[in-house]
Formats: sequence, structure tokens, C-alpha cells
Amino acid sequence: MTQKKEKILVTGAAGFIGYHLVNKLLKQGYEVVGLDNINDYYNVNLKYDRLADSGISREAEEWYKHVQSDKHPGYRFIRMNLEDREEILDLFEKEKFDRVVNLAAQAGVRYSIENPFAYIESNIVGFINILEGCRHNDIKHLVYASSSSVYGNNTKMPLSTSDSVDHPISLYAATKKSNELMAHTYSHLYGIPSTGLRFFTVYGPWGRPDMALFLFTDAILKDEPIKVFNHGKMVRDFTYVEDITEGILKVTEDIPKPLGDKGKEQGVSYSKTAPYKVYNIGNSSPVELMDFITAIEKSLGKEAKKNFMDMQPGDVPRTEADVTDLVENLGYKPDTKVQDGIDAFIKWYREYYSV
Repeated sequence: MTQKKEKILVTGAAGFIGYHLVNKLLKQGYEVVGLDNINDYYNVNLKYDRLADSGISREAEEWYKHVQSDKHPGYRFIRMNLEDREEILDLFEKEKFDRVVNLAAQAGVRYSIENPFAYIESNIVGFINILEGCRHNDIKHLVYASSSSVYGNNTKMPLSTSDSVDHPISLYAATKKSNELMAHTYSHLYGIPSTGLRFFTVYGPWGRPDMALFLFTDAILKDEPIKVFNHGKMVRDFTYVEDITEGILKVTEDIPKPLGDKGKEQGVSYSKTAPYKVYNIGNSSPVELMDFITAIEKSLGKEAKKNFMDMQPGDVPRTEADVTDLVENLGYKPDTKVQDGIDAFIKWYREYYSV
């Protein structure tokens, strides 16, 4: 496919969603620069293997060196920390990106309780550096990852972007809410079009080892018990990764505009003064945790040994996405069935780990 003229920066390119998004953008003909610091929050070999699958050799271990993909002429990768302000601003100045998709962040609700400073450095300091890069380099559109965790203990379902999100129950959620506030401020002050995306429980091939599907599959195949929190009384809006990246692509190409005086603000999802938007991206078909486990058992052909446990700090019993805005504005709704998504993950898992 002929390369489009536009150049997109994707941060978190060695991550789960970033890897899938880079490949989707390349298929669409964009020129892509991927950025990741390849930290050791989980096994770095999985990150390197994602990069390798996109044609980036492990020589990217050398910091700040651009590595050209062996498979895609339109793809380069650089290893860099978001919190390295001078390097990030220099990268923006040299590359002149058209659009930015910021997926890089310290992930995980539970880990934020153990290591809070990692979240401030990556998710707050790193994000302000991205905003400054956009501010000084005429970026057409900044799209960034928020999270369904910003809804905290909200009990009204489905969760809507018009709902109040002023009471986060984990530092991870607080940093994501902060990102939305920071983005609105920069959109208002400097006219930077920005869109935040609240992802709902993403799963699929190449997924993170700290996520439920990976943990459950790994334990079941090893005949080890799985940890079932809140004694199984949990509901999640599981969203397949390809549905997530398709949503990101559609959002990236749709630049928000301020509503103006005639517009009606709804929570934080719209703004009268700023080219700013927030969307939920979820399957909007919540699944009981025990049904999710049953689907994994069906795909594996093996029953899980279950260790029922209390709810973990920072966790919530239910999530369900209201994607009305996504459907009305972009004509898009994630729709992959959970069993199909689990089957795809387990097929990948068996091939990747040769089990």
C-alpha cells in the first residue's frame, strides 16, 4: 500500500495494545514511529517478541537509537522514557509528527498500591512531556489512553462519559483522570485537539501476563489453582484487542472541535471551549467472571482448580461501557464475542509457548 503522508507517533509500541495498533496503522499506510522504554514490569522477552513480529530487531536495546523495521518500510522504533523531557521534546522537534497516540503508561491497578512513584513518573510527568511536545510542534490530534478505572465505585450502569469520575479508588485511576484534566487544559489553552479513550478490560493475543485471561490460562495448563477474587462475584466488560485498535484508528482520524456556546456539555466528555473529547471503548456486553472462566475451560478442554478469595484493594465488582457516543459520532461499536476472543488468545498462547 502506498504510504500516506501523515506520520504518527505511537508510544507504548512494545506493549499489548501498542503492538496491535502499530500493525493496524501500517496496514492503513501510515508512517509510524514507535516508542517504548521496555521496562521490566513484566517479562521483557514478550515485549521484544512483539517488536520482532513487527520487524524490529533486539538491537533496539540501545537507548535512543532508531531501528528500521525489516518488514515495514514505514515503521521505525526508538527506545526512550516518556519522563526524559529533553529527549522527548527533541524527538518531537526532529520528527514533526502529524498525530500522536499515547498508549505508554505504567499499567495495573494492583501494582499502583505497591509502587506509586512509578505511576507519577510515567503517567503524570511522562504525559506532560507529551503535551509539551504537541504544544510546540503543531500536532493535528493527540489521542491518549485513559481507563475505565476512572469510574471508581460508580454503581449506575452502564458507565457513561457523562458520569462524575471525581472519586478514584486507585492511584492508577487517579493518574488517568489527571491525564484527562491535563489534556483538556492544553486543548483549551493551546488549541491542541485531544481525545481520551477509556478502555474496558482489554484481552486477546499477545496480552499482558498480569491480566486475568493470561493468568488463568497459564495456571490451568500447569494444573495450578486460579485466584478467583470476590468469590467470583465480579462482572467485566471484556473488550477484544482488535476492537480496541479499530476504535483507536477511527478516533485518530476524527479530530474533535469545541462545542461553542450552543453546545451542551456532558460531564467531561465534551467541551465548549476546547477541541476535546472522551470516549468509552468497551464491548458493552458485560460477562460474569465465572462465565469467563467457563469459556476458558471450554477452549482449553480442561477444568480450572479455583481458589476463591476476597476482593482486592482498588478493584471494583462491575464494569459496563456506555458506547453511545462512539456509535453516534463514529458509527462504531466493538462486537467480538468473548468466546471467540478467548479462543484466539489460547490459540496464540499455545503457539507462542509451544504447549
